[in-house]
Amino acid sequence: MTAPAMILSLLLAFAGFSAFALSQDRHHRAVVRIPVSRSRIRGLRNAGWAGLGLSFLAAMASAGCSFGPVQWVGSLTGAALAVVGVIAFRPTSLRIIALAALPLAALIAPLALAS
Repeated sequence: MTAPAMILSLLLAFAGFSAFALSQDRHHRAVVRIPVSRSRIRGLRNAGWAGLGLSFLAAMASAGCSFGPVQWVGSLTGAALAVVGVIAFRPTSLRIIALAALPLAALIAPLALAS
């Protein structure tokens, strides 16, 4: 397990949990200040599952079948705590941070998967 691999998994999980949070009307109103539509709910939930799935694949690719799931659960825990903290203290910045996590994940992916 390397630091870039853990960061990659954490960033992807953060983006996934952010999408799940934004698919709930209460959090969506706090962040965007408008109600969420049905089609957006579906899209955000699909994006959330995709983020968590990619996080799992990144953890498995970097740490293998023996330690990959353990690394993934750690990433899920850290990302969920980060999303909860951002929603509690700075809800309007969740969208910006989540969107910034995706390019950062793309930048760190070659480092994480090379080792």
